[in-house]
Amino acid sequence: AEFDKAAEEVKQLKSKPTDEEMLFIYGHFKQATVGDVNTERPGFMDFKGKAKWDAWNELKGMSKEEAMKAYIAKVEELKSKYGI
Repeated sequence: AEFDKAAEEVKQLKSKPTDEEMLFIYGHFKQATVGDVNTERPGFMDFKGKAKWDAWNELKGMSKEEAMKAYIAKVEELKSKYGI
C-alpha cells in the first residue's frame, strides 16, 4: 500500500526531477514490480530506452522488497525537494 501511494505521489511532484532521479525511480519501480530485467537491451538509437534498461539492469538480484523500500525512500526525498 505504501509503495502504491508513493507511485501515485511521484506523478504529482510540482517540478520534474532530474534525469538521474527519474532513472532511479524507474529502475526501482521495475525491480519492485517485475523483478530482474526480462527483456533485451534496446537498440543502438534508442538512447532513452537504453538508459532506462541500464538503470533497471543495475539492480539485478535486488529483492522486490528492497526495491520497494528504496523507491519509497526516494519518493519521500523527492517530495521534500520538489513539493507535491
